[in-house]
Amino acid sequence: MNEVSAYTVRDGVAVITMNNPPVNGLGNALRAGILQGLQRADADSQVKAVVLIGAAKAFSGGADIREFNKPREKPDLPDVNDVQDAMKKPLVAAITGFALGGGLELALACHYRIATPKTQLGLPEVKLGILPGSGGTQRLPRIVPVSKAIQMMTTGNPITAEEALQLGLVDEIVQGGDLLAAAVVYANKLVAEKKPLKRIRDMKANADVDFKKVREDVAKASRGYPAPLEIVACAEAAVSKPFDEGRKFERERFAVLVQTNESKSLRHAFFSERQTSKIPDVPESTPTREIRKAAVLGAGTMGGGITMSFANVGIPVTIIDTTQQALDRGMETIRKNYAATVAKGRLSQSEMDKRMGLIHPNLNLGKAADADIVIEAVFERMDVKQDIFKKLDGIVQQGAILATNTSTLDVDQIAAATTRPQDVIGTHFFSPANVMRLLEVVRGKRTAKDVLATTMKLGKQLKKVPVVSGVCDGFIGNRMLEKYVQQSLFLLDEGASPQQIDGALAKFGLAMGPFTMYDMAGNDIGFEIRKRRAKERPDFVYGKFADRIAEKGWFGQKTGRGWYRYEPGNRKPIPDAEVDQMLAAYRKEMGLKTRQISDDEIVERCMYALANEGAHILEEGIALRASDIDMVYLTGYGFPPYRGGPMFYADTVGLDKVLAAIERFQKGYHGEQWKPSSLLVRLAKEGKRFNS
Repeated sequence: MNEVSAYTVRDGVAVITMNNPPVNGLGNALRAGILQGLQRADADSQVKAVVLIGAAKAFSGGADIREFNKPREKPDLPDVNDVQDAMKKPLVAAITGFALGGGLELALACHYRIATPKTQLGLPEVKLGILPGSGGTQRLPRIVPVSKAIQMMTTGNPITAEEALQLGLVDEIVQGGDLLAAAVVYANKLVAEKKPLKRIRDMKANADVDFKKVREDVAKASRGYPAPLEIVACAEAAVSKPFDEGRKFERERFAVLVQTNESKSLRHAFFSERQTSKIPDVPESTPTREIRKAAVLGAGTMGGGITMSFANVGIPVTIIDTTQQALDRGMETIRKNYAATVAKGRLSQSEMDKRMGLIHPNLNLGKAADADIVIEAVFERMDVKQDIFKKLDGIVQQGAILATNTSTLDVDQIAAATTRPQDVIGTHFFSPANVMRLLEVVRGKRTAKDVLATTMKLGKQLKKVPVVSGVCDGFIGNRMLEKYVQQSLFLLDEGASPQQIDGALAKFGLAMGPFTMYDMAGNDIGFEIRKRRAKERPDFVYGKFADRIAEKGWFGQKTGRGWYRYEPGNRKPIPDAEVDQMLAAYRKEMGLKTRQISDDEIVERCMYALANEGAHILEEGIALRASDIDMVYLTGYGFPPYRGGPMFYADTVGLDKVLAAIERFQKGYHGEQWKPSSLLVRLAKEGKRFNS
């Protein structure tokens, strides 16, 4: 055996223990150890049965994804499965915690499976753009109904041991006590009763589905992702082909999927999320401050969502506003949001009551005095925020973190209003804050390292993806978004319609295009930013038509009209003929020459604007790494996961091609607004990528 697995014999039963923290990932060393253990047990005449178990709290989380881009070393998992299939002695998988992906495939190749209650079993490979590649698509439909197997594999969602028992995937649930001891007793019982070796590969999968309809349904649900349909094809092979032929087909489809940009993008996102917490000058051992109580200033949409985020994880929170009316309105919105979740069956009434009980509304700013963190979520104006922080400085206990939810303003200027700038940090939540995963953590020049470490830890506790940003106007996400919106407005000037631009970008995979987005966020917000830009940065040019929409008071969904019309109670955008007429008149008034613009040009200009500004942000040290920028857009801006984020997408296109396109755009309408980043120029010439 080796350092990641152990072999012992207990009461005539060989026990192979996987010990590869934190999730018993099935890397080469562990696969080799399991294989050696199986061969040793099969050859030992004193051994009557074999138990495969994971150390500590998990069976196995599956393959080591880092190996996917490297040549596979022997033994591969299918090699281990072949030895399992050839075993002449009962082989029992003793599962606790979770058996996921390759971990479940390993368990499926055992003769019997026992598990502790609440154990999670699943094949989540689809979430990485691939399919189960070691017999999972062939074994699962043979042991559970084909419809259930397809659902599990195309969604990637796990099931509990209790459900697995009902389906026949698990043979027994071990209630309490020592799982290993129970597994040894179970194995000896199989021997004593001369139970047959139950090889799933020998079972027949009985189709309980219409595969034509299944393919249609899966195609609708998996726009942009090839893996789900390939999974259906493999499940159909499990029904129609002998096991070995089906497994050969599965391996062929796996090999194709693992090379697709979609899979590479999803794997990039998987690793990128784990990278965001790594801050070069703030080691993981940095002490953190304890967050036992929070306070949120402002009971509006954002303040209410932030408040819910704290209550959702059991942290008491005081929500403070200046008027009873605003406070009552905010609390009612919170209550309605929770009630809607209860109505959908995703939250119990008792849990809602518990969370509401953690929220304490108040009109007195002094009630923030004993909070461990205070988050300001008031009007986006520097003088207002500085005034609040000056007051907080004299109220809040020493050692508390003072955080601002500003989306664009200078955190250092806000910190300067206090006598403790080391305790000030930006926490830019995204709306709705109780739902959106992104949290931009804005590090000021004087923000203490323990404040940064605490805020990053808190972000994870709040179930967010915290990403560090330096101080600049708009930070990472909104600064890049300005260049994207700028190009969309230029495209409007040149002849494209709001519907065409939104449609092209939705087809690319974005959750929504820029004009639908602005109608949702409120056109008044963009209007205020453009007016501020005109004073502060007159060199930053916008197309002027957006101002015409805002000047009419057409602020979007909240007014029933914006770039589109909206029916009462319905957020679906309806094209507005009056907007089209206004746009035609505006172009004539401004003397603009229009032309036919392709959807490809729309996507290129908008995407490369994002990537180029992202490169500027990297150059300036505002973002720590390109993958952090990708995570901002994947978790906060509706960027399609199968594209990997704007920086990764540019990598897949090729930075030389991106640069060539930008140089072409420089010769077009408002070409002076395109300034290629020197980082982009260098990497393109060197044949390198943003994400190394």
